Amino acid sequence: MFSSVKPFEEQQFSALRKQCQQNRTLFEDPVFPAVDQSLFYHGNRIGKVTWKRPKELCEDPHLFVNGISAHDLNQGQLGNCWFVAACSSLASREALWQKVKSWKNDQFPKEKKSKKKAFNVDNNQNSLAANQHIRATSQADMEARLDCGLVKGHAYAVTDVRKVRLGTGLMAFFKSEKLSMIRMRNPWGQKEWIGAWSDSSEEWKRVSKSEREKIGVTVEDDGEFWMEFEDFCKYFTDLILCRLINTSYLSIHKIWEEAVMRGSWSRHDDPLKNRSGGCINHKATFLQNPQYVFDVTKTEDEVLICLQQQDKRAQSKDGKGENIAIGFDIQKVELNRTYRMHTIQKTVGSSIYINSRSVFLRKDLKEGRYVIVPTTFDPGLQGDFLLRIFTDVPAACKELASDEPPHTCWTGCCGYPKLVTQVHVHRADGLQAQDSDGSSDPYVIISCEGEKVRSLVHKNTQSPDFDVKAVFYRKKPKEPIRIQVYNKNILKDSFMGQATLSGDLSDLQQLHTLHLRDKGNRQSSELPGLVSVSLTTSDVLTNI
Repeated sequence: MFSSVKPFEEQQFSALRKQCQQNRTLFEDPVFPAVDQSLFYHGNRIGKVTWKRPKELCEDPHLFVNGISAHDLNQGQLGNCWFVAACSSLASREALWQKVKSWKNDQFPKEKKSKKKAFNVDNNQNSLAANQHIRATSQADMEARLDCGLVKGHAYAVTDVRKVRLGTGLMAFFKSEKLSMIRMRNPWGQKEWIGAWSDSSEEWKRVSKSEREKIGVTVEDDGEFWMEFEDFCKYFTDLILCRLINTSYLSIHKIWEEAVMRGSWSRHDDPLKNRSGGCINHKATFLQNPQYVFDVTKTEDEVLICLQQQDKRAQSKDGKGENIAIGFDIQKVELNRTYRMHTIQKTVGSSIYINSRSVFLRKDLKEGRYVIVPTTFDPGLQGDFLLRIFTDVPAACKELASDEPPHTCWTGCCGYPKLVTQVHVHRADGLQAQDSDGSSDPYVIISCEGEKVRSLVHKNTQSPDFDVKAVFYRKKPKEPIRIQVYNKNILKDSFMGQATLSGDLSDLQQLHTLHLRDKGNRQSSELPGLVSVSLTTSDVLTNI
């Protein structure tokens, strides 16, 4: 069967194994050779390093022995606290660390003098979540220890968060105060917090023995400690949170619908083909980026968006490979948009721009249609990206690839659009009461040449803020655009009035306030209410 797995650096396992068998040699990874250059970009900092295989370290080597805990991981000589802190968080989730694949290259670097591994995983030679750090303001501050015991510029792992009950005795169970506490671990395996609620502090006397045992308080210099959440906010500057998103249908927990889009930023001299326009600061080229449309079909939905780029640092042998600054904007667009945007619309959300591998945004969005524009910060930069969108219900996410309706074999007999018109219904005022309580539940329908766009129902109001848009590619410029207002009823919706517009080229974002009228033979009869509408029309289909 065909496989979608792409070999890393074109390394084929079967070919490598055959070669080793023929040469009667153990595997040595040519991509990660046993030399100093694999460990250091700018010279050896720790002295003579030798490389040994696990069987040279002990008789029965194992990566994990009797499971794994955060205490099994300690920082080695290479200053990789950020990595060990992440592994400490991972160690608390067995289902996750069991997904880690087997180690293929079994040569480990060791410092010559001390015989310690440069990458340290516990001090036991038989075994092999979120993290945060205190920002250092200068190079001299790096790894400087504060009076409270914390280390500047150092990463710590969050291993638990609890509400700790204060007080002892039976009455404390019912009336005691609860304190927000956070447990963290130093990847060094030592040098803990020595402030309030540290291992041997007086504050723990305010907590019953059973409560201390319940949360696992220990008095050991193992690098793990508790602190009050207020102190955590006082001392720590950055928090990296790994959010586990459940997309499995066989689950009792909340399930997210995932949409995955792969794309790239690429340069082209033709503005309609250019896909590297930079961020929204570059308004002339911003929309010359990839665009992805999705729908929010609930009244309001929590949307999670993650944009990732290929990490370029790992591709550089000299350590100079830099990720590009990336981010994205979310624009609310017409409910019927199916072609690319050519004018900037209402921005409802924006990520930060940073040269990290991924950028994440959580946003609550109201029902409607939206377009995500992933960009580099500066125009003209190129690279591949992965865009993932998570919603509560399917969002019908897809790329907007075409700029205008395509020419087909039917174009000759059915015609081709001559104009494009954007209609924006802002609001209505003074509508006639329809319900027994003197209110209404109105909605609006925008129609043109047989195509209709319907707004949401606005409950209990006679002055609804519709704020709804539609875009029409018009083959018959003389056919009017119709705005109809209805009242939502249980059995049959009732007509409240309509307004018509020509939508000709003279309408350049002009705001119209129109009286509602009857329909059919009674169109000259005015009905209660006004509707506010603005239109933009162009005979260049790629102008809107």
